[in-house]
Amino acid sequence: MSSLPDLTQYDAVLFDLDGVITPTAEVHMHAWRSMFEQLFDDWGITPPYTDSDYFDHLDGKKRYDGVAALLRSRDVEVPWGDPSDSPDDDTICGIGNRKNVVFSRVLADEGIQAYPGTLRVLDILDAAGVPAAVVSSSKNAEDVLAAAGIRDRFPVVMDGMVAEREHLPSKPAPDVFLEAARMAGVDPSRAAAVEDAISGVQSAAAGRFALVVGVDRGAGSRALQDAGAHVVVSDLAEFADAHDAGRRDERGSGPDSPSSG
Repeated sequence: MSSLPDLTQYDAVLFDLDGVITPTAEVHMHAWRSMFEQLFDDWGITPPYTDSDYFDHLDGKKRYDGVAALLRSRDVEVPWGDPSDSPDDDTICGIGNRKNVVFSRVLADEGIQAYPGTLRVLDILDAAGVPAAVVSSSKNAEDVLAAAGIRDRFPVVMDGMVAEREHLPSKPAPDVFLEAARMAGVDPSRAAAVEDAISGVQSAAAGRFALVVGVDRGAGSRALQDAGAHVVVSDLAEFADAHDAGRRDERGSGPDSPSSG
């Protein structure tokens, strides 16, 4: 644990949202599974949808890009449509909007809480004067942060709405992370990025961030390392624990410690 880098030494730390700050990845997984299982059944698409489809085709990508990638994996092509399409429309955008109806309902009914370990890291960064930013492909990022009561923690939120407005490509392209760094006024070579998705790690690595942290919420430690993560943890509490242990060591080696001469 002591070998983990000190996040307070970077000019800023950029966090993915779903699966890093909040467990909304689970809500997204549930919504995608529910929607695609019904769609596959209605259209007679095989093989059936599985959770591996989420990690392979959907996780970390903009909503419509994920729909297109998953359908393409089953050799299914439908018109792209328009973001204004009804959830009942059989277009890429319509299918993506259909999933979002399920997601919004679950978020409204059940709410969301940030990971305690992530909150501890945010407290440490705040105390050190290191700004934090959100880099999310989700158009629901603002709603999720507000529902979790932590919107004020992040002066910069680079989300799916910004990506669409600025015509930025999905992760694994580096554009969204680079735009977030620009918005935060920091150089990627002096900033850290934290991601749980393989495509997100690839995005930050392609942006040449000084530190790319992978959080293994199911993608797999080896897969995250292969994608470009410099270090992989199971939860950001590991960074907070390492920081607290370092502070205790510093106090223990002071002039008033029993071991000092």
